[in-house]
Amino acid sequence: MVAITGTKGKSTTTTLAGRMLESGGHHVLVGGNIGLALSAQVDDSTEETIHVVEASSFQLEGIETFRPWIAVLLNFSPDHLDRHASVEEYASAKRRIFENQSVDDWAVVNADDPAAMAMGDDARAQRLLFSMDPDLPGGVTVSGDQIVRRGAGGEEPLVPLSSIRLLGPHLVADVVAAAAVAWIAGVPSSAMTRAVERFGGLEHALELAGDVGGVRFVNDSKATNVEAARRAIESFGEGVIVIMGGRFKGGSLDDLRAPLERRRATVVAIGEARPLIRQAFGGALAVHESGDMSAAVRTAFALAVPGATVVLAPACASFDMFRDYAERGRVFKQEVSRLQEEWIVTREQ
Repeated sequence: MVAITGTKGKSTTTTLAGRMLESGGHHVLVGGNIGLALSAQVDDSTEETIHVVEASSFQLEGIETFRPWIAVLLNFSPDHLDRHASVEEYASAKRRIFENQSVDDWAVVNADDPAAMAMGDDARAQRLLFSMDPDLPGGVTVSGDQIVRRGAGGEEPLVPLSSIRLLGPHLVADVVAAAAVAWIAGVPSSAMTRAVERFGGLEHALELAGDVGGVRFVNDSKATNVEAARRAIESFGEGVIVIMGGRFKGGSLDDLRAPLERRRATVVAIGEARPLIRQAFGGALAVHESGDMSAAVRTAFALAVPGATVVLAPACASFDMFRDYAERGRVFKQEVSRLQEEWIVTREQ
């Protein structure tokens, strides 16, 4: 069992780790909080199967005997405070991923995240750190143009950075974490690289949705919390237009002010969180409100100049307007497609 948790990046890391293991010749079943539930995989499981599961705080808070061979903690920041009574309660649920491990197991922890490091302090398992810091003394990190495993014997190249096809630079950290899992499982670097080369990212995670009149539209509907939205915003340059809002889950929208201001960004607010967004950014940034996704896409396009990017980075849950984040992302892409058609007709007239 490989179990992966964290506030952001779980689905990307889980999917890519599964593909690396499969590329290395293992029988792999991926699921948990994405795809099939773990309980639905029983009939297809064998003694040789490696289950790679995304584990949410909602699932981890109720475990009893769940014991991953490799437990991964990607990062930690406040989230789901509409469900958990406090940040401490949320952290306690996440920390349980290490609870039943022994010295024969592995804890893979993000050395760049002090909160995650502290949460892994009591883990009994062997620890393997991963980091984007090239000065990490030991673990899986980036060195020059490679992801490497650094140890007492030097550096072992794992994956060239040139093989990564993901849009956001912060997603490289998810590739590093997946490579750490694959290294523990004995997957050769060539197999890791093949998997990365064939992986274009997940739907609704910094997914290119289209280009209209030189304006790029990007769907990051999975950015359902403040930290994930911050990472999305930081993936783009000056003049980015951010469609943001929904049902707020807690945290501080003020954390987004600095990255938005640095990019001279414009915000298009949707959903229940519109008053919170205006309160957080009004006066410092241009904030426009839209009643639905169709209006938001068209408002963003009207505000954009050729070469600009419009990104759906909600920082909120979707349940005020949509069934889930996936429906929100699909509706966003549908509206971009309609806008493209309208644009073509206008140009032809």
